Amino acid sequence: MSYCLNPNCHKPENPLTHKFCSSCGSKLLLRDRYRAISAIAQGGFGKTFLAVDEDKPSKSRCIIKQFYPQAQGTSNLQKAAKLFAQEAERLEQLGKHPQIPELLAYFTQDNQQYLVQELIEGEHLESLLAKNGAFTEIQIRDLLTQLLPVLDFIHAHQIIHRDIKPANIIRRSDGRLVLVDFGAAKLTKETTLMTTGTTIGSPEYVAPEQAMGRAVFASDIYSLGVTCIHLVTNVSPFELFEPSEEGWAWRQYLAQNPMSYDLARILDKMSATTTKKRYGSAKEVLQQLNPAGGTVRPGSPGTVTPQFPLPNGGGGIASYGLGPEALEGAWKCIYTFTGHADTVNSVAFSPDGQLLTSGSSDGSIKLWRLRDGVEVTTLGGRRWFYRLFNSVTAVALSSDGQTLASGINRNIKLWHLNEERELTTLRGHPGTVEALAFSPDGQMLASGGSDGTIKLWWVRDGQELRTLLAHHHPLTSLAFAPDGRILASHSASDNTIKLWRVRDGQLISGMTFFLGLVFAIAFTVDGQAIACGSQDETLKIWRLTDGEELGMLRGHPSWVSAIAISRNGTTIATGSRDKTIKIWQCD
Repeated sequence: MSYCLNPNCHKPENPLTHKFCSSCGSKLLLRDRYRAISAIAQGGFGKTFLAVDEDKPSKSRCIIKQFYPQAQGTSNLQKAAKLFAQEAERLEQLGKHPQIPELLAYFTQDNQQYLVQELIEGEHLESLLAKNGAFTEIQIRDLLTQLLPVLDFIHAHQIIHRDIKPANIIRRSDGRLVLVDFGAAKLTKETTLMTTGTTIGSPEYVAPEQAMGRAVFASDIYSLGVTCIHLVTNVSPFELFEPSEEGWAWRQYLAQNPMSYDLARILDKMSATTTKKRYGSAKEVLQQLNPAGGTVRPGSPGTVTPQFPLPNGGGGIASYGLGPEALEGAWKCIYTFTGHADTVNSVAFSPDGQLLTSGSSDGSIKLWRLRDGVEVTTLGGRRWFYRLFNSVTAVALSSDGQTLASGINRNIKLWHLNEERELTTLRGHPGTVEALAFSPDGQMLASGGSDGTIKLWWVRDGQELRTLLAHHHPLTSLAFAPDGRILASHSASDNTIKLWRVRDGQLISGMTFFLGLVFAIAFTVDGQAIACGSQDETLKIWRLTDGEELGMLRGHPSWVSAIAISRNGTTIATGSRDKTIKIWQCD
């Protein structure tokens, strides 16, 4: 089918039998090349169509945007034509950016002005929000890290987008975010932005100054901040704004989707209602988000440059109830599980925080229900000779809660948790598998061996990705940072913690500031500190930037050999040589 582009007609026609619209006589092909096949959207300045490029052998698809201003006087049309040409030239420059649709053509036909742009295949964030629910902190950080450089790019070309919202951000299949809608509806900005009272954009995301027709570069920052607030709360911005307080009331919606203090503070400043309180540029936001330029730089022994800024005095963990210097007063042991017959070597929470799995030297893997402390099931450990030769040294749960990994001797066994059946066995460690950790997205599994090596595996096919010669002594624990970009490894023999960049396996830093013999580590939810279980029968929280001790928990009468922190940071599990597991919650 072909679509007539006459604004007063828009009739569908068969392109095989008609080159012109039978109703109005207009050509069905633009420039004898671009054929509109369906209408996508309509706004105050024109329409958008899905189209086919008939000149390409592949008949590739593209987007046609028809600029059709409401005012149709001769003077206005001439001015619009001039502005159209100027804007098209700018869009051509912007289109060379990999995260902005490419401009394919601009022209006038039958007294109508057109832009033809690259079609971006993917799903916009508004659709992903409706389908998958609220975005996590990791997803919001990824969104900002990807889109802030795009804003910086377009602002450097003296262009203000003025309509940033979830529906105008498309996620391609490769994960790349693309900012769209630079089309004809924006071509009037040279005149409208100088006229007080002209509003362009979607009302719930529009900055106050833009609503009065005075958009500035910071207006785009505001819209991006409100977009992030919408995505992380899954609540319309209309319902989040409090006129009486001249600001946003959104943090109350994060009970089931916690966010670190530093990121919440960044979103607050991005969405400030006055430009004086708002970030002035995209670069400024990016520097606050990633002070090390988006990656963690190598640090000297004993220190590490953090990925994200720390809030003053709290090490980034106070917002999760792990208050500095007051852990013992704020946290209470609500359960003690006593089902294992030997040392508890490893514990792991399910993604929803409802279940806990544990692995023990008695050869068993147990699953516990946290709401009442009931043991749900036991895998292995049923016969004495099984226990003797098959100590479960490590356990880990995937992000979807379906796959359980366990370390038994030199092998890693993957289990389907719900069906309680073994899926496969991963082999490759020359010594005992001592530690396991799933990446936050569940696609990768890290394993540490008694030979001091770390292996990274693809979960989907069990293939080994790489081996890191991590320590000269046996590993005791592994932990991924919440964003999945950093892996921490620990060896009790040399009492060091090392941080590794996951994407290329490079060592970032090694730290030796811990006192006593440490047996287990876990990142706090914001990634700013590490919890450690040690020989002195305590769990301690240490800040990564300077090694300062932020507090401790004491309750086991023997070594703390396992630690896990729930995803929302409200529950801690500790396992011990005393054969018990303790569950701690914040008052």
